[in-house]
Amino acid sequence: MAANLLRVAPYEAENQLELSLRQSFHLVEKSLRPPFPLTIPTQEQYKTLNRAILYGILTEVHHAKTHLKHLHAVVSDGYAFFLSLLTQIVSELLEKLVDSARNQVICVAREMVDVSAIGFHGLLVSLLRQIVGGDLSDGNLWLCFELVSLFLGKWKFLLEEEPALLASGLYVFLRLLADHCRVSSNDLKLGALVKLEIEFCIKMLREQFHLCLKIGRDIIRLLQDLVHVPEFQAVWKDLVLNPSELRISGFFGISQIYCTRTSSQFILLRIPPRMESYLRFLLTHVKLGCQNRHQVWFADKFLFNSWRETLICDIVRFICCCHHPTNEILQSDIIPRWAVIGWLLKSCRKNYVEANVKLALFYDWLFFDEKVDNIMNIEPAMLLMMHSIPNYAIITNSLLEFLFLLVDNYDMEHKELIMRGVLSSFSILISKGVIHRLDVLTSSGAISAPLRERLATFLLGLKCGIPKVLSPIKVSDQCFPATMFPGLSIPGTPTPSSTEKCINVLKDPIGSKNTNYTATVRTCSDDLGSLVQNLGEEIKSGKLGISLLQKILDSFVSIDSLPQSGPNSTQGLCTKIAKELKLNGQKLFEPLSCFLGPTDSSTEVESVTSIIVRKFVFHKERMQEMLSCWVMDRFPVGACLLSYASRLAYEANMDDNLHKSFDSDSLLKFKDYKVLLLKFHVDGYHYHLEREKNKDLVAIDSVYGLESELVSKLISDAFIAYKYFLSNNPGTTLHDEKVDITPSKLLLLDLVCYSKYEGKGLKFLLQSVFRHLLDLCTNDEEIIRLLVSCLDDGDILDIKFNVGLKRFSIFGENTETVFSLIKSSLNWEPIEQHKLWGLLDLELLSSQFQLENLISMFFSSIGVKDASLCSIAIGGLLSICSSRTPTPELVGAVVLLPNCVFQDFAATVLSIWAHSNHSTLFDSFAMFAEKLESHTGQSIFSKNADIRANDSAMLWLLTYFNAQGVSLSNVLGRSFSSNNTGENTRRSIKKNTSGTGGNSNNSYNAAKDLCPSVVALPASQAPPQVTDKSFACTVGCRLNAVRHGCFAEFGTFEHLSMSYSLTLDGRFSATQIGGISLNLENVESSMRLSWTSASPLFEDVASEKDESLKIEVCFCDVRIEEILLGKF
Repeated sequence: MAANLLRVAPYEAENQLELSLRQSFHLVEKSLRPPFPLTIPTQEQYKTLNRAILYGILTEVHHAKTHLKHLHAVVSDGYAFFLSLLTQIVSELLEKLVDSARNQVICVAREMVDVSAIGFHGLLVSLLRQIVGGDLSDGNLWLCFELVSLFLGKWKFLLEEEPALLASGLYVFLRLLADHCRVSSNDLKLGALVKLEIEFCIKMLREQFHLCLKIGRDIIRLLQDLVHVPEFQAVWKDLVLNPSELRISGFFGISQIYCTRTSSQFILLRIPPRMESYLRFLLTHVKLGCQNRHQVWFADKFLFNSWRETLICDIVRFICCCHHPTNEILQSDIIPRWAVIGWLLKSCRKNYVEANVKLALFYDWLFFDEKVDNIMNIEPAMLLMMHSIPNYAIITNSLLEFLFLLVDNYDMEHKELIMRGVLSSFSILISKGVIHRLDVLTSSGAISAPLRERLATFLLGLKCGIPKVLSPIKVSDQCFPATMFPGLSIPGTPTPSSTEKCINVLKDPIGSKNTNYTATVRTCSDDLGSLVQNLGEEIKSGKLGISLLQKILDSFVSIDSLPQSGPNSTQGLCTKIAKELKLNGQKLFEPLSCFLGPTDSSTEVESVTSIIVRKFVFHKERMQEMLSCWVMDRFPVGACLLSYASRLAYEANMDDNLHKSFDSDSLLKFKDYKVLLLKFHVDGYHYHLEREKNKDLVAIDSVYGLESELVSKLISDAFIAYKYFLSNNPGTTLHDEKVDITPSKLLLLDLVCYSKYEGKGLKFLLQSVFRHLLDLCTNDEEIIRLLVSCLDDGDILDIKFNVGLKRFSIFGENTETVFSLIKSSLNWEPIEQHKLWGLLDLELLSSQFQLENLISMFFSSIGVKDASLCSIAIGGLLSICSSRTPTPELVGAVVLLPNCVFQDFAATVLSIWAHSNHSTLFDSFAMFAEKLESHTGQSIFSKNADIRANDSAMLWLLTYFNAQGVSLSNVLGRSFSSNNTGENTRRSIKKNTSGTGGNSNNSYNAAKDLCPSVVALPASQAPPQVTDKSFACTVGCRLNAVRHGCFAEFGTFEHLSMSYSLTLDGRFSATQIGGISLNLENVESSMRLSWTSASPLFEDVASEKDESLKIEVCFCDVRIEEILLGKF
């Protein structure tokens, strides 16, 4: 059973639209349930079915999905008829719909957008018009919330399909925000809505400003009501000061928007359909003199509470721009538009509402151009002033006063444009016969004398003629506070009038990159002193104070010299500047703190400190004198310079990441990050070039368009300026004494000072320091300790990533300085030592650092009492050595480590290498041993050697080879004569083991006495015996041993001799010939081995093949891992 669709009173007539929908539903109700008929309906049946489905969706919520599926199945006109019905319901019946039906309307609207139904644009426009301005009822706020959510949720689709609809949404939500922001601070439920509205509006203004321009000049009027909202302050700043930041080709400033008329389609968006009907009825059917009861009814219907007053400015804009009566009505006794506007103006009870209504009335006057504007837009204001003189002169006086206030103060930088617009308005009104002359205003005693005089003076421009082309507008040398409206602010009202805000917002500070202002260079120190004296007053107004400070600094760097003493000396000027700033609550030289995340902290970026630091970067030689004075006054100048340069590097890195991101979502995310300081610095750079070279430069759209070389140069110059400051620093005051210290020490003091302000930003600061100030901080003990003591594990990890990517080095490659740092760190806190060794481990691993020298120096310096003190350091060295590849030098250093309290260190390192780099370890060990023997003439294993090996290393080697079936006990005890070289040793062994007979034990003993370069040894002390015709043994054979024909006999074999020749071809790791099986690993080069048998075991094989069995094998390293002799 379908529920009711409308809320109707008993006395109300039945609505015909609702009746047709309901009748259609009952007519085909049975066919609205599955299974649906498969027949194709006729055109009339199709319309009936659409009406029924719509009624079912709105009244049968539990069957809504079924009805929608039915609609999708039968639709044949792109939903055009269905949407026309839904749009009609929204326009005529939305206020009367029951709550469930209103919810369904929004759901269906979303569905129609999803399927791109024909006409969904009109549906959304109708819904936007249903949001009533100034209405804070739950139903109205709910509708507003749903629509702004829809616009944000369907952003991409709307941008592709109906971009103009987004502009309509912007106009609506900008206007609604002004009302909602006035009460959102006191209403929690309104807070979420305001956030969504701000998000949508800022998204439009930042990302789709070309669509915003379609609105025309009224967008400026709407933005003025939001200047107190922090999110819109940055938009205002770019709009007025940096129009290129909005990234619109061909857009050069706010004057373009002023000259674009706003279409009536936008203005209609703020007039609900029912209100529009009543207004048009009032202006087309009600006669003058009979309007009172209609006006009372209209006020009771639409202006019934104080918040609804904000609708009046929308109504006035509608009357001026959207309702243009015909000539018949103009000549009739129908109430004229000016009379309705006069009544609305008198209805205003709040001063800021009255100011907004007057601005809405005169807005087209300010920028009137007869080529693009309609005279009907400006006619009501003129006629209201003229017809109010006899009985309501106060209205005429008020309007004239307001008009001249706009001319003088609305936009000081475009005053000429505004004067031309107002003069054009008077001119066209006279020429078209709206009024015959202006004598009524200039000669009437009802008008105050000052206004008459001002009007007469102003109208002289008509006699002189209105210039067709305006001369370029120049920014004055100094901006002064505009006169505020008398009596336009009410205690307790949350926002000032629009006119007040626009007067403040549209002022352009001196020195901005988009003005042609060039500061006047003063060569008189007295004038410079006067400017400083005025700083105290101007700094109160924010922008004006910053502009004046910019002018002071420009003058200072332009003056060759100042008095050595007195109030106008450099010291006197610096003292006065600091004093004036302190008296007005301004902080001088406070490091920038907003390093992390997206920020709109433009106030901090364009602060007094940033202005001074930026000027120093571009004029370091001249500004050094001024900064030195502040240093002597104990201001943290160096910390601010370092903070400024480091943040430039940080923001440039974000800009670089933006270009390297291929993900559109990531790109959007990076765009959300503000590189405010980088923009600020680039602006100063171009301003500096303009002053130095006196030429105009092409404005850059944004820092995203900057060449990376320019950005790199600017950052490098900033750090060069900081180093210049350190080198020329007069010293720092310590314990009330002037002490000269090194630049590195000053850098440390600045880092410590900054760490007190901002803990998290210290990571980025230190990264910039290690990247750009290598000569001051590399392996600096105190800076490194500051790093490990102030940064947490997450920050340390980020530092490691940068070190691993070779972006900077912390320790350098000087062994002695690193050793000194390690020795000093033994007295640090344990957590600090662990962080230090984590960084050392990574950097030494990824560099060419001579680790062997470091461990030798460190272990040589350890005493018996240092065990507990050195434990963390030893653990760090163990980790570093274990992760390194065992080179001959490093293996030698470990083997020759002195025997100290950490006796197992060498053995532990060798053990780890044996598992991770088995072959490399023993190759390196052999190379080290041979190199040592060639240099000293002694073997490391000689009993009489002067070189003492590490006990734990030798013990580990013995244990390791025993586990492999090889004994070193006798090898370690063998002595070599000083003149017996390794080559002679090997030859001697070959001689002792190459005979055709002899005792197997003698051969075995000769084999076990070989040096490590010959490691073919049996598995046990006693020679193995063969009990049948099968034998297996494991032989470790080094390549250099094989090359000299050295081998040992095994079992009952009398001897095995071999010769070889190297070849470079042939690759196989195992072969079997004549029952001899070889398992080989680590194939590198091929080698031909000839095996000759003198043992009876080989006779059968020899008789079948040849006396020589030739087996071709391949080596990967220099070891044969195992040789298995099978059955014969």
